[in-house]
Amino acid sequence: MSLSNKLRTLIRDVPDFPKKGIIFKDITPLLKDAEALKAVADVIANRFSQDKIDVVAGIESRGFIIGAPVAIKLGVGFVPIRKKGKLPYKKIGQEYLLEYGTDSIEIHEDAIAKGERVLVVDDLLATGGTALATAKLVEKLGGVVVSFAVIVELGFLNGAEKIVPHNVFSLINYSEP
Repeated sequence: MSLSNKLRTLIRDVPDFPKKGIIFKDITPLLKDAEALKAVADVIANRFSQDKIDVVAGIESRGFIIGAPVAIKLGVGFVPIRKKGKLPYKKIGQEYLLEYGTDSIEIHEDAIAKGERVLVVDDLLATGGTALATAKLVEKLGGVVVSFAVIVELGFLNGAEKIVPHNVFSLINYSEP
């Protein structure tokens, strides 16, 4: 069985979460499977091992779980992108639209240095709102987004189109709802 197919078996659909009409892709069973979790981190790190990444940025909260081991494997630091009000130091923020509302994310103003090459990691790319906001934060600090890496891409929502010219590397792409 291919890695993509194995991962698909470990992702469950949760209907009507976080609101009616949304089918949430829950990666919790995947995270519990040590072999699958290691494989995800290995595949992402291997894919970007030659791209001269300076730092991995993980988007709250599941991006932390995947991004930290990827950073360790790449031998670079990790930067958290957090929801508004969660970071203790001086920060900058960016508001964005979700498929089911609006939200805001923040990053410490000293988290990324000018010219640093950043790999952004998250569990899922849906409409691209969070990814676009993250790219804007990285770029405001002078960083360069090398790529986004996600476990799941909901291709039918065309989120990757919203973040062009940035690339997206996804382990699984759902082309239909």
